[in-house]
Amino acid sequence: MAEDKAATAEVENQEWLDSLKWVLQNESKERVEEILKLLRAEAQRHGVKSNLPLTTPYINTISPEDEEKYPGDIEIEEKILAYIRWNAMAMVVRANNNSKGIGGHISTYSSIAHLWEVGFNHFFKMDRSAGSDLVYFQGHASPGVYSRAFLEGRLTEEHLENFRREVKSDKGLTSYPHPHLMPEFWNFPTVSMGLGPISAIYQARFNKYLEKRGIIEKDDQQIWAYLGDGEMDEPEARGAISVAARDQLDNLTFVVDCNLQRLDGPVRGSGKIIQELEGLFQGAGWNVIKLIWGKDWDPIFEKDTEGKLVSLLNELPDGQLQKYAFSEGDFIREDLFGKDKNLAEIIKNLSDDELKRLKRGGHDHQKIYNAYKQATEHKGQPTIILAQTIKGYGQGKAGEASNVSHKKKSFKEEELKAFRDFFSLPVSDKELKDIPFLKPKKDSEELKYLHERREKLGGFLPQRKDKSEVIKEPDKKVFKSFLEGSGDDEAATTMVMIQTLSRLFKDEELGKYIVPIIPDESRTFGMESLFRQVGIYAPGGQLYEPVDKESLLFYKESEDGAIMEEGITESGCMAEFIAAGTAYLNQGKPMIPFYFFYSMFGFQRTGDLIWAAADAGAKGFLVGGISGRTSLPGEGLQHQDGNSHLYALAFPTLKAYDPAFAYELATIVKAGIKEMYIDKEHYFYYITLGNATYKMPKMPKDSEEGILKGMYKFQKTRKRKTDKKAHLFGSGSIMAEVLEAAEILEKEYDVAVDIWSVTSYKSLYDDAIDTERNNRLKTQLNKDKNYIQECLEDEKGVFVAASDYVKALPESIAKWFPANLAALGTDGFGRSDARPELRDFFEVNAAHIVFATLYELANDGKIKAKQLKEAAKKFDIDAKKPNPRTS
Repeated sequence: MAEDKAATAEVENQEWLDSLKWVLQNESKERVEEILKLLRAEAQRHGVKSNLPLTTPYINTISPEDEEKYPGDIEIEEKILAYIRWNAMAMVVRANNNSKGIGGHISTYSSIAHLWEVGFNHFFKMDRSAGSDLVYFQGHASPGVYSRAFLEGRLTEEHLENFRREVKSDKGLTSYPHPHLMPEFWNFPTVSMGLGPISAIYQARFNKYLEKRGIIEKDDQQIWAYLGDGEMDEPEARGAISVAARDQLDNLTFVVDCNLQRLDGPVRGSGKIIQELEGLFQGAGWNVIKLIWGKDWDPIFEKDTEGKLVSLLNELPDGQLQKYAFSEGDFIREDLFGKDKNLAEIIKNLSDDELKRLKRGGHDHQKIYNAYKQATEHKGQPTIILAQTIKGYGQGKAGEASNVSHKKKSFKEEELKAFRDFFSLPVSDKELKDIPFLKPKKDSEELKYLHERREKLGGFLPQRKDKSEVIKEPDKKVFKSFLEGSGDDEAATTMVMIQTLSRLFKDEELGKYIVPIIPDESRTFGMESLFRQVGIYAPGGQLYEPVDKESLLFYKESEDGAIMEEGITESGCMAEFIAAGTAYLNQGKPMIPFYFFYSMFGFQRTGDLIWAAADAGAKGFLVGGISGRTSLPGEGLQHQDGNSHLYALAFPTLKAYDPAFAYELATIVKAGIKEMYIDKEHYFYYITLGNATYKMPKMPKDSEEGILKGMYKFQKTRKRKTDKKAHLFGSGSIMAEVLEAAEILEKEYDVAVDIWSVTSYKSLYDDAIDTERNNRLKTQLNKDKNYIQECLEDEKGVFVAASDYVKALPESIAKWFPANLAALGTDGFGRSDARPELRDFFEVNAAHIVFATLYELANDGKIKAKQLKEAAKKFDIDAKKPNPRTS
């Protein structure tokens, strides 16, 4: 009975297969997929679970019969590539011969070279006006890009000679892609690892956003991201892939150089990284193209009619595939094909040398071209190409497929000979010891071909230039009311910022360029008023009726919405900020991003991406909301920010402000737009805001310069008949406590108090250290004064600074004060409580500011110890209270 059933099943199986083959032969592939979907749906309707695998066999996605003929001259392209390979190697070796340990990488470019060259010769478009393809080059392979630019005539031999010698020579080349240091060459910083993938995704998304808003015409830019398979372990490399699929970013192509190795050894020695990535991206909704085997393998697979080789390759771990790349042909014959007599028969006519030279797919022009063509023509999905290569390809004993190939910085003479011979390069034995840079003659067929290909695609790449127009200043009406104060009404700086944005959107010149970005909690920042005004960007529009549709401030999504609400992903928002902030370079559009976030989740969570923004030359405003350790009631330790302005000190092109009043914020935003987009200076801004409401004063006369430079006298005492003088320095959310403290000191202790508003400790610090440096280098003993010294030159008394940040922030400028600066701050872990309790706990409330001032006066002999002790009792100053820094 069982045998009969098995026989019947076998016949039925064959009938189904015959039917499928008939459709394959007589209908389209789309028709086959349609039938399979129908069958799956019907089975599921009857409760049959369909556990479909997310991976396909370990062979190329594109079959030989579906390939198109290669449009270029492979022989000439290989000759050109040989020169590029040699010079890329020579750069690194010569650099390390001249300065041991200077570093550089040879093997990464060796593996990715073919993948790049097919792109350079046939795909990477360059448009001098705007809209060029954007390529995220794998950073460790940068010598290959420099070497190509040398053949193109864009770099000289002197440039190559000074690879990684940026200080020694003005012709120095950066180690990796660093636009800040080579602003006309590189577009994107791609090292640290993982930042390239997430940046590319949000760049592709932003391009679609610009098109939907009507700021650019049809988006023809293709975004290419070249990545390493080891790099794909980074959370940033994987974390946003569903965004690309959800938004149908068919302008995006990932090309993963699967050489199966990372720095120390295999990426997945006992696993299969290509299969793993295929399943991951296939499941996320990407179009996956596997590019594993070169055309030399096609006849082998064709002869493998029983599929034994494919079955074997499906199970073969990556560590063994790496060993095949490292080993000679006889080992490959025995270990791979020798396990089955039929497989051994298939390759019997191939010599050991031919087996050794069987190419992986990422080294085959024809295969690469067809993968790229299908990727760029595919609609409705982003594409990932998983290209198998060999790390150190062509290096032989100098590191090909070796576990130490990443660290290879020097070549012995016999290794140089092998490299030369493998790529047929015109270098004599005598010349080898000098490792000369090679370049074909100007009228050679190689250089003619190279230039013709790039001319056809629009020009050389990478390169970048500011193609944006100079915008007009915002209408003065945008800021006017903020300068006049709020009268008896109260407002928070968050409210002021949102009102500013709303007015900027209405500005005829600037409105179209404003880009609000937020991870979530728009309502926390008061942004819901913008929902109706400008809408939330949704590529497919709003396909549902929101539950709050009848309310004035309903959740309005639209295809041309301006607000980029990215969901709970600060990394994604920061990547979006970079895309928007560099649009003046990449699309010729002066987009002005305002990225709102909880200030604790800015620098602390995404500092690496903020550094990348600085490197890339991004412009715009980072807006840290509900900032300060004691200003966010109830949320507790992980949410309360007492650090971000300290972190900000490290970023050279960042201007950081902590305004307390509406007019300060208005002045800073107005100046930032002018500096970044009219004067075209290369800065970006960080502004912290609070949601505590209070009356906003009128802007004091002649205070604009001080607001922007970081400090000004907000209020001068009217007291004259007292010998007790104090200067209180407040900022941001703690200014209200400073104002209260000043009133207590004047009324109850007869202390004359001047109040200073510190809008930017960073601006003060930067000016001070730059002035100090200039004095030192000029051997100037009659020293120039920094801005702090200019402000406080004639001031007497005691000096007390209070902020909602760690004490190190005011302490960073203390040395330039005329007397000791007593710093109050919020060192320690946050707590869940209300503002009054938090400020008392961290000792930054009015009572502690008063007591700190009295203590400084007592030290100066201006008040008696008895009076100080009475004050301690009055303000409940407890010496036994837990230390907030350590408790």
